[in-house]
Amino acid sequence: MKKILFAMAAAVVMMAVAACGGKGDKTTAASGKEGSATDSAAVIKTKYAKGFTVRYTEDGVRLVDVADPQKDKDKMPATYHFALVDKGSMAIIPEGYQKIEVPIERTIVMTMLQLSNFTALDAIDVVKGITGTKNLFSKDIKKRVSNGDIVKIGKEGNFDTELIMAAHPDVIFISPFKRGGYDAIKETGITLIPHLGYKELDPLGQAEWMKYIAMFVGKEAEANKKFDEIEKNYLELKEKVAKTKDRPTVFSGEMHGGNWFAVGGKNYLAQIFRDAGAEYVLKDNNTGGVPIEYEKMYATAANADYWRILNSFPGTFTYEALKSAEPRNALFKAFKNRHVIYCNMKNTPYYELSPVQPDIVLADFVAIFHPELMPKDYKPTFYKLL
Repeated sequence: MKKILFAMAAAVVMMAVAACGGKGDKTTAASGKEGSATDSAAVIKTKYAKGFTVRYTEDGVRLVDVADPQKDKDKMPATYHFALVDKGSMAIIPEGYQKIEVPIERTIVMTMLQLSNFTALDAIDVVKGITGTKNLFSKDIKKRVSNGDIVKIGKEGNFDTELIMAAHPDVIFISPFKRGGYDAIKETGITLIPHLGYKELDPLGQAEWMKYIAMFVGKEAEANKKFDEIEKNYLELKEKVAKTKDRPTVFSGEMHGGNWFAVGGKNYLAQIFRDAGAEYVLKDNNTGGVPIEYEKMYATAANADYWRILNSFPGTFTYEALKSAEPRNALFKAFKNRHVIYCNMKNTPYYELSPVQPDIVLADFVAIFHPELMPKDYKPTFYKLL
């Protein structure tokens, strides 16, 4: 009899332990606390991105708040609220959050930055529509467009709603603070998801938006692993450069339509220049492109050491071509010293890859500004001296 009672007691204890363990695993995986390697690896946490935050409920719902990265979050509450739930889940959604079942299977993207996130996660199969193919380098994506697997829906402000509906997207990723024109799309009833990576001022913050997309396509673990590697490479090189005392000056842009368009002093590219050990000549607080009269630009950058240019020049871009476009270009010190840093988007998948490869962009600039810090056999990916 004692043996029977002992066996029954042992069984009760084991059942209690198992029950506690099961309940704990569920809470751990959903809440994002340290648990199994698989669960913790898939938990999204932001370190640099200012435009989105993620919280986890006990039943696994990802509560995603999205706001303008360039606004003070303490003064401006999140503008968009989404509750990402696994398909078929009966989880309770907090008031004020829009339910999105994930992973999504079909979507439309509006910008190359958004497309870069899907490319980084090897999730192009999910993309069924884009605004156009200008500055598109990928032969694979061009082939998908040619075959009709990806449709061109038109530019922002002039969308073709019939093509949008024909793509059968689960959601559409938008850039709400750009030109817009989303009223017609809203009438379709398709959920619009804001992607504000382009407003991030930190290169790593912009790249971190791949984690945002990862939550929609079910590739959180892959995004975390990839971003960790990018962060490691970027910070190690940045720290290495920080020890050098020599800091050359650099300016950016070209004349177009009577104005010189240059990135502002707080733009993410200006930050990469600084992290690469150079001083960007514009010290203003502008975060985007700034139209400047030629005379003012020359007064600011005439004696700068380097000149960065990004364009889609047909054929081979040369110093002669740069001079032909604007004879006064030859007056810059950087032109005279053959210190023009150049990237041709016709020959390089710049917009498709650079937003999610800031570590490589940084390495390209370091190889130019401080070649002694890079391997002698370093081969640039995006930028090199013209």
